[in-house]
Amino acid sequence: MRTICIFRDNQDYTRTVTDWLENFYRQTGKKIETMDPDENTGFCTTYDIVEYPTIVAIDDSGKLVAIWRGRNLPLINEVNYYTM
Repeated sequence: MRTICIFRDNQDYTRTVTDWLENFYRQTGKKIETMDPDENTGFCTTYDIVEYPTIVAIDDSGKLVAIWRGRNLPLINEVNYYTM
């Protein structure tokens, strides 16, 4: 299972996202993969990602299992479930 946070750097929400990612790591000991949408347009098109930040959980076969969109980031426990 892959859990990925897609967001653009140097935006007004960037600090919130990086703080959330650091907090996630502190609480769980796990890192979430990050991705720049401008460098991964094919990935974003495949999973219909058009709003940033977006966090996705994808199973081993590439099927989208969960998605969280927008500036209201999910609870750490919600995302941690998909990193086990």
